[in-house]
Amino acid sequence: MQKILIIEDEENLNRILQDYLRHSSFEPYFAFTGTEGLRIWRQQSPDMILLDLNLPDMDGLDLLREVRKKDQLPVIMITARVDEVDRLVGLELGADDYITKPFSPREVVARVKAVLRRSTRPVPQADRLILGKLQIDLRGHEASLAGNPLDLTPAEFQLLSQLIAEPDRAFSRLELLEATQGGRYEGYERTIDIHIKNIRQKLRALDPDTNYIQTVFGFGYRAGWTDR
Repeated sequence: MQKILIIEDEENLNRILQDYLRHSSFEPYFAFTGTEGLRIWRQQSPDMILLDLNLPDMDGLDLLREVRKKDQLPVIMITARVDEVDRLVGLELGADDYITKPFSPREVVARVKAVLRRSTRPVPQADRLILGKLQIDLRGHEASLAGNPLDLTPAEFQLLSQLIAEPDRAFSRLELLEATQGGRYEGYERTIDIHIKNIRQKLRALDPDTNYIQTVFGFGYRAGWTDR
């Protein structure tokens, strides 16, 4: 069973999420503080983290920073914060998705399944995608650039794979949301912009002279291989 770590200080909500995940054949682990959550993450190596941003002992964004130093497992933010900047910062730090309170526990389970599915779902018709010096091994779920590994989150891996699978095709933001979420998804289209920004930063760190993702202004993005 896949292990889901819930880091949420509202005890009743935490236990409700545990019950729903358990009934959906997941193995839930739980923490009520950030410190406890980090300890369980290190000990249990969960498959996903559900992370509340408002924790009693630390900011959830700081916890996410700590996790991302060593681990690219899927992370879904849970937040009651109304300020858009918190969601954007979380996505920039590598969160895969976010859910705002109040929410239905069934919605959370559906999001968990969707994110886990997209983190392992291959793009059809090929086992390996190549664009210039960029290679994506779909079977091994690995990406490399000029022979150097690319450390991508599951959301970033799926998004880059979708673009590289059809080079030169322009995808709208909504199309990319639907493709990477495994079905039609009433999501936040700005999420795609943040993931693209993160992917570009990682690509430029290894190959600063080449553009691999081009912006289609007013529409979305496409994969391409051009010199800067």
